[in-house]
Amino acid sequence: MNPKFLSQLGLAMRAGKLVTGDEGVFKAIRAGEAKLVIMAADASANTRKKFQDKCHFYGVTLMEIGTKYELGRSIGKEMRVTIGVLDGGFAQMLQKSQENPAEVKHIDQ
Repeated sequence: MNPKFLSQLGLAMRAGKLVTGDEGVFKAIRAGEAKLVIMAADASANTRKKFQDKCHFYGVTLMEIGTKYELGRSIGKEMRVTIGVLDGGFAQMLQKSQENPAEVKHIDQ
């Protein structure tokens, strides 16, 4: 997983711009506060379906990335399945870091 993405996620947590947990993220989506939802790739099929439907209905971007443990560790918590980003700037920065590969590429010898 992209270490830059994980460090940016931790930065957003320290800035108080994240909400975690199913109910907290659902509430942020319904209230129009969530700009981006990040879901662990190893989330259950039921959770995946609920969040895909909810994000599609409310027009919120959904990213599936990393594991529950990676997401939790990046924000200084135990495992986390879903994270809602409440700030547009952080949401844009996180999406951009996933679209662009690292500046330094490894050369196979």
